[in-house]
Amino acid sequence: GRGMDSGDSVDSAAEAAQQLARAQGCVVLVTGETDLATDGQRSLRIVGGSHLMPQVTAMGCALSALLAGFVAIARDQPLAAAVAAARVFAAAGQRAQEQAAGPGSFLPAFLDALYLLQPADLARCPATAS
Repeated sequence: GRGMDSGDSVDSAAEAAQQLARAQGCVVLVTGETDLATDGQRSLRIVGGSHLMPQVTAMGCALSALLAGFVAIARDQPLAAAVAAARVFAAAGQRAQEQAAGPGSFLPAFLDALYLLQPADLARCPATAS
């Protein structure tokens, strides 16, 4: 991918994300091969997704919308909400990749995967303390 966020790895952005979260009193979610969610004190990594995701326009916007919905539902647990949204997105990405031949067929497969997602799919995208 060559979006505005594709220049640095998640690992290289981890410290800046933690500092930003502490300074602003918020949760920061950094996405990549392994996602990182932090509130500045605790950090969790989420494994999953697909190598096709950076090749599809608006995937970051879609994750932002999903994240907003999760945070709206769990306002008192923003870190948990961010991790849950990232896990759902990653699980749908993995499921979509199994059906897609490339980026063009990935997007509709991803939308279907979101719709068809089951709790067992989340087990494939664990969140671990970082």
